[in-house]
Amino acid sequence: MRKILGSIALLTLQAAAYAQSADTDLYRQSSEVNNIMVQYNADRGTLGRFYAIPNTPDRRERMAVLQETYLKRLEQLDFDKLPVGSRVEYILFRRNLNDELFRLHEEKKEYAAVEKWFPFAERIYAIERNRRRGTAPDAEKLAGELNTIVKELLVKKTQLQKDSAMPLELSRRAAGVARGLQASVKSAYDFYNGYDPLFSWWVPMPYKYLDSLLSAYAGAFQAKGKNAGSQQDDGSGIIGNPIGTQELIRQLKEEMIPYTPDELIAIANKEFAWCDAEMLKASREMGFGDNWKAAMEKVKNTYVPAGKQPEAMMKLYNESLDFIKKNNLVTIPELAEETWRMSMMSPERQLVAPFFLGGEEFIISYPTNTMAHEDKMMSMRGNNPHFSRATVHHELLAGHAMQQFMNSRYRTYRRFGTPFWTEGWSLYWERLLWDKKFPQSPEDRIGMLFWRMHRCARIIFSLSYHTHKWTPQQCIGFLVDRVNFERANAEGEVRRSFTGGYGPLYQVAYMIGGLQFEALRFELVESGKMSYREFHDAIITENAMPVEMVRAILLKQPLKKDFKTSWRFYKL
Repeated sequence: MRKILGSIALLTLQAAAYAQSADTDLYRQSSEVNNIMVQYNADRGTLGRFYAIPNTPDRRERMAVLQETYLKRLEQLDFDKLPVGSRVEYILFRRNLNDELFRLHEEKKEYAAVEKWFPFAERIYAIERNRRRGTAPDAEKLAGELNTIVKELLVKKTQLQKDSAMPLELSRRAAGVARGLQASVKSAYDFYNGYDPLFSWWVPMPYKYLDSLLSAYAGAFQAKGKNAGSQQDDGSGIIGNPIGTQELIRQLKEEMIPYTPDELIAIANKEFAWCDAEMLKASREMGFGDNWKAAMEKVKNTYVPAGKQPEAMMKLYNESLDFIKKNNLVTIPELAEETWRMSMMSPERQLVAPFFLGGEEFIISYPTNTMAHEDKMMSMRGNNPHFSRATVHHELLAGHAMQQFMNSRYRTYRRFGTPFWTEGWSLYWERLLWDKKFPQSPEDRIGMLFWRMHRCARIIFSLSYHTHKWTPQQCIGFLVDRVNFERANAEGEVRRSFTGGYGPLYQVAYMIGGLQFEALRFELVESGKMSYREFHDAIITENAMPVEMVRAILLKQPLKKDFKTSWRFYKL
């Protein structure tokens, strides 16, 4: 109890001391640009709740006006009089507004391409539009209208069955339009049914038939996409959406990564070659010569017994945190240490997340009694202590748990999150601890190298998939052959990458973001301008943004209004 009270007292003193400076620094929680961003976020939320049905012309057109309005307001700021941090926010907020306009324009183009399949759409939108203001419907007329739409929909559904397969992006858009129409008519039905006696007498039957048909219509469009060209199931059951080279380049530019997909793959291969050489060194030390896969097999079989993984993870966490503190690498808030917590991952979630996850909640992936024997063994082998030792600091402190803790306390108005910052920072800590000699044995080094190879492989297989060069099966095989993945874990990794709701660049962001932070460290720490602690503390209190913008702030660069990404942080 005394220890707890002592810790609380210390925290109180620290908070009081910090208040003398940080609490009066207005730029910690606001800026000239934030005043506009606050209003934008409020307006966007209000409009999003009012125009709640996705894929509707009303919502799309109103949201486009919103972006254009705020671009004009942003333009009225005197950019040249803004401090560096506010210039960064100006550039990133303008980028976000333009990106939203681009996406709305793409949605409009796709909607126009599938509009012929929905000749009844405007009549349904009108029903929902009237509902918003409580207009009393002519129930008999509305029932007849819904019945007419049912007949038109049956005709279109028959035509669709005879039509050839359509591109995946159009089939998904059409399915989204169908679901939006379903939501529109349901919104009106739920509003009036049971409250309006005539509505409740006339409308339920034609509504239920239309609702069922729209659901089936959406499913028919989805099936068209699955059968379209390169989207055919290759036996993996993984149907993603490869976006192509041009869209990859556009998204890389938005993320401020001035490299082409081919150049990023070249970076991954160069890093892979380093991993190969280090892996052979460790394999030889273990007595396996150049047969590194045999050495890794021995490492995989060091898994702890069922039920013991939480204890093993706690041990690794303590070793990692002690190492970070001993080397004075970053300031770790005591409350962050006190409040992270553990949970166990469900068997279902392990199908797409075969390794533990982290943040304030540390989610442990390990077999349960319901899993098949082969799946149990692959999960245990893939989560052995040497593999886990490499990433516990990635998931907890000073990785994701630290990010979540600090982002909710420092410059919280900055909403420029990017995986190149989020995953890049956590991956950077894996690389830094390797450089600082954290691995204690060749087995530890193999564990850390497995993950570094994994991140190289992610760049190669994800970009190869999105440029239509590889299928999901080829991606799985690459992980098994090149990184020595357990097959079930490789399937989970590829499934997570392409169908888990992640953006096309998410898997690229780990290694590339880590290399960005590493390059910035060479500029500021290795040059003697900052200590490790000063460098890391400075980054983690700026909140999330593209790493090139972190660099601009730390180097106090005089950014120009027409800024374009140009930082070539890695020499090929």
